[in-house]
Amino acid sequence: MASANFVKLNASSSPWIGQRSFSQRSGSPAVTRVSVIRAGSYSEELVKTAKTIASPGRGILAIDESNATCGKRLASIGLDNTEANRQAYRQLLLTTPGLGQYISGSILFEETLFQSTTDGKKMVDCLREQNIVPGIKVDKGLVPLPGSNNESWCQGLDGLASRSAEYYKQGARFAKWRTVVSIPCGPSALAVKEAAWGLARYAAISQDNGLVPIVEPEILLDGDHSIDTTLEVAKRVWSEAFYYLAENNVLFEGILLKPSMVTPGADHKEKADPETVAKYTLTMLKRRVPPAVPGIMFLSGGQSEMEATLNLHAMNQSPNPWHVSFSYARALQNSVLKAWQGRPENVEAAQKALLTRAKANSLAQLGKYSTEGESDDAKKGMFVKGYTY
Repeated sequence: MASANFVKLNASSSPWIGQRSFSQRSGSPAVTRVSVIRAGSYSEELVKTAKTIASPGRGILAIDESNATCGKRLASIGLDNTEANRQAYRQLLLTTPGLGQYISGSILFEETLFQSTTDGKKMVDCLREQNIVPGIKVDKGLVPLPGSNNESWCQGLDGLASRSAEYYKQGARFAKWRTVVSIPCGPSALAVKEAAWGLARYAAISQDNGLVPIVEPEILLDGDHSIDTTLEVAKRVWSEAFYYLAENNVLFEGILLKPSMVTPGADHKEKADPETVAKYTLTMLKRRVPPAVPGIMFLSGGQSEMEATLNLHAMNQSPNPWHVSFSYARALQNSVLKAWQGRPENVEAAQKALLTRAKANSLAQLGKYSTEGESDDAKKGMFVKGYTY
């Protein structure tokens, strides 16, 4: 079977990208084929958007939970899962005064992207007014992967181009696609390849329609494995991911990554301190992620609010090749829900709680975070086994 390797050159300043591929049949001299591929018409805009999101002291607020998952959040404070309640909660988040000082982008669920506030203002306009880039969750969720070790694959490629075009018209400028890898289930070579290939196809389609793709192969915390095991799996997953991103001619300067931090499994007997998590995570990233990528926006993955912030802070104690920041959902929202309790009179207190967490992570991105004044609630873990969006 022929083998193929290639070198891809990303040139954001030019509409042309050169690709050189090398193919050799057994027993024959190497044959070099050179082709020129026209980059998408959105190349310059993609690079600009990615850089805006990856701006100093800012990160991403993820509020893209499906209606079912948002319903679980609302149920935790005694609210029914209705569109009006989801609207009220997300309006609270997106209209928080001063949010843009710490938040550069917000990932929305489709309902919210097309929704307006109770005053009639579009949710996306609430974000734009604070220089926050609107984003959109585009995958259609996880389903069982046939032929695997009880693993999953992410669906949603069918119709993605037309949906992405509509999202762009509505004001979205970046996208998110979450797939998962389970260490207790292997992971199998099939699951890793499927995750990487799906992410690459999604990324190419997103860029073709003006959306900066967030590449997110989440390595689940489930399991009792060591941090060394997580490191080896992460290296394997990101190696596959970048291979297929390049195969699909994805512009690296126009993407963002949303990796899991390299930690032990949630059930492992020994927990890792922030310095250890930072060392392992940055080691993995430096071995796998090209410096052309503008931003690494970590997911919290069920860590406590304070743990996620401390780990991010530890990773920003020395310069990195990329902007190292956050794309948190639970680690930004947990305190907000508890402060709000679904009551209109608590909106201001809930927004203050959001700003507190956003500012803490902003300081962590700058390497200046301190635990002084943190509440006991911020220290409580939020890991849920088999968590789904």
